[in-house]
Amino acid sequence: VQLQASGGGLVQAGDSLRLSCAASGVTFSSYTVGWIRRAPGKEREFVAAIRWADNTMYADSVKGRFTISRDNAKNTVYLQMNRLKPEDTAIYYCAAQQGRSAMNYIRGYDYWGKGTQVTVSS
Repeated sequence: VQLQASGGGLVQAGDSLRLSCAASGVTFSSYTVGWIRRAPGKEREFVAAIRWADNTMYADSVKGRFTISRDNAKNTVYLQMNRLKPEDTAIYYCAAQQGRSAMNYIRGYDYWGKGTQVTVSS
């Protein structure tokens, strides 16, 4: 399983970004896909995940601002990020698992892509 995250960038507070996680080598629809971020000097933090078509989970810090979705035809999972805040600045990683680990259990993810940098200026 190869994952490719893209869509990061430098934006101002209040702006929006959409991250994409494209998979190759597998049929992505059966995988649970999560977004995990790492801010400078901090531990990895769960952001959002999607299992099957519409089973989603969000960290409290992004609930109501971020939306995770998937397009199985494109083998891609998206993270729409609205009303971005400076504290959202981090490297964002997409990860996938076939198992039944809790969606917010970071160590339960088996496959990881390279991250994409999101920087939000105040």
